[in-house]
Amino acid sequence: MKIKAGIVGATGYAGAELVRLLLNHPQAEVAAVSSVSYEGKKLSDVYPNFLGLCDDVLCDEDALIEKSDIIFTSVPHGVGEAIAKKAIAKGKKFIDLGADFRLSKEEDYRQWYGGEYHEPALHRMAVYGLPELFYKEIQGAQLIANPGCYPTSIALGLAPAMEAGVLDVNTLILDSKSGVTGAGRGLSQTTHYPDCNEAFSPYKIACHRHTPEIEETLSTLSGFPVKVTFVPHLLPVNRGIVSTMYGKILKNISPAEIRKMYEDYYRDKRFVRVLPEGQTANLKNVRYSNYCDISLHFDARTGRLIVVSCIDNMVKGAAGQAIQNMNLLYGLDEGAGLALVPPAF
Repeated sequence: MKIKAGIVGATGYAGAELVRLLLNHPQAEVAAVSSVSYEGKKLSDVYPNFLGLCDDVLCDEDALIEKSDIIFTSVPHGVGEAIAKKAIAKGKKFIDLGADFRLSKEEDYRQWYGGEYHEPALHRMAVYGLPELFYKEIQGAQLIANPGCYPTSIALGLAPAMEAGVLDVNTLILDSKSGVTGAGRGLSQTTHYPDCNEAFSPYKIACHRHTPEIEETLSTLSGFPVKVTFVPHLLPVNRGIVSTMYGKILKNISPAEIRKMYEDYYRDKRFVRVLPEGQTANLKNVRYSNYCDISLHFDARTGRLIVVSCIDNMVKGAAGQAIQNMNLLYGLDEGAGLALVPPAF
């Protein structure tokens, strides 16, 4: 019997990507879809690519919870918590693709998102769902906080070095570029085609909301508080993230030893590919897939490690990772439904 999945916010970009991936999952099915904006319409009316594949009528969230074994929410911050309360009360598993459960400290959420934790018990039970780093915690959870796209690319890029303590954390500079789908489906002046096409610029410089999530994850990995300088940029492409990370090497350790450290760390992690020496990670090679490609570079003149990490922000940065988490929750093969080969061109 297949797992019945419900998707709240199915008409957003990440929600639609969840539907696309779940339609190909061998052990799960889309049981219900919900959208406040399009309630009563068919999903295929909103996204014609689903015609004949998912013609489900968009229902309200209460009906969706009743029909589903697991609920995915792809909604703005401040909305997921109330839905989680109803889902957990009915014994359902819950994966939030929003920001409501990603931060352990309410003061950080208040500072960066302007909200409060109304259900502290839910936050205490939430597990941060980055499978390559927190596999064991995810397996026994009921409520998963799916990581943000930038934090995913950065945490995977730096995890081996942070755990080994080879970098001076006071020197960490994190430079990321994202396709416009990262901004969501709602149109803004920044993502308006004439403004973003043939353009490239940073935004929310040193004040992006993913900053505390990045710092919390890196602090957990390193074992002590970490502060970073994080600057995101908007790329004039639909999907993909390239994160370039710079850090001063602390220990007397060779590039070959650092490379071996990364290769050993990710040897059994099917969705992380540490590229051979001389290659550079490129978002073109991860599009539409759940892969994270990592390339390692060394600046001998300054003694810095430079890590380049690439993901598809809609798959490994959102929907694919959520399904990877679902697979772990149900004891399925971690890659079920995610055997997606990136296109060559």
